[in-house]
Amino acid sequence: MLIDSHCHLDRLDLTPYNGSLDALLDAARGRGVGKFLCIGVDAGNAATVQQLADSHADVFCSVGIHPLDLKDGKATDLVWLLERLQHPRTVAIGETGLDYHYQPELAEQQKASFAIHLEAAKQTGKPVVIHTRAARQDTLEMLREADLANAGVLHCFTEDWEMARAALDMGYYISLSGIVTFRNADALREVARQVPADRLLVETDSPYLAPVPHRGKSNEPQFVCEVAAFLAELRGEALEHFREQTTDNFHRLFPLTQS
Repeated sequence: MLIDSHCHLDRLDLTPYNGSLDALLDAARGRGVGKFLCIGVDAGNAATVQQLADSHADVFCSVGIHPLDLKDGKATDLVWLLERLQHPRTVAIGETGLDYHYQPELAEQQKASFAIHLEAAKQTGKPVVIHTRAARQDTLEMLREADLANAGVLHCFTEDWEMARAALDMGYYISLSGIVTFRNADALREVARQVPADRLLVETDSPYLAPVPHRGKSNEPQFVCEVAAFLAELRGEALEHFREQTTDNFHRLFPLTQS
């Protein structure tokens, strides 16, 4: 089995499947994708991702506020977040984190929101799904300060080995997306070779970032198979072993998905 550890099922292009999410998921299931983690990005889609998880036995979800989806200068509401996290199929917190590439002017607001998500992780024990871009120092400092017992994952990782190693040392996992297949991703491929086998996840981040040979198309969960095949070859591992290892890693990080 293979798992898409990060996808946005509520944002997918269903046109090729006559508007049917079930048909799209069946296409992935037919290629051996056995579970999907549907990611929350703001207060508006929390109910949607939770409903998707409730209605599909192999779909789980997270709830949180993406750093680029903060609204009207308001801080993330910890009470709201904790209430949403009581949902039994909500297995993670986020997507949260810091993104100074697109909104450096909102750094303080982003840090305040990230801190609330990390506090929710302390209170619930659920892992965090972290988005980080052009914010290495602040991201690592906040993770060190939080000192979470069950840490989380740096998703769609695009930073260098120095940052990856620092996160790994704190107990975090590294998740790689279709970006690793892109022609100009040599530095990321070097990181991919070095991540310990028991700390690596794979994802699509669909509908974004479709891997080669689908680049330029709308991404979808079944294309996690291309990401996995590319990484297995890159790392010199048998594909079946790689699939089993990343599945074991996912279950270890998100133990509520084993039910």
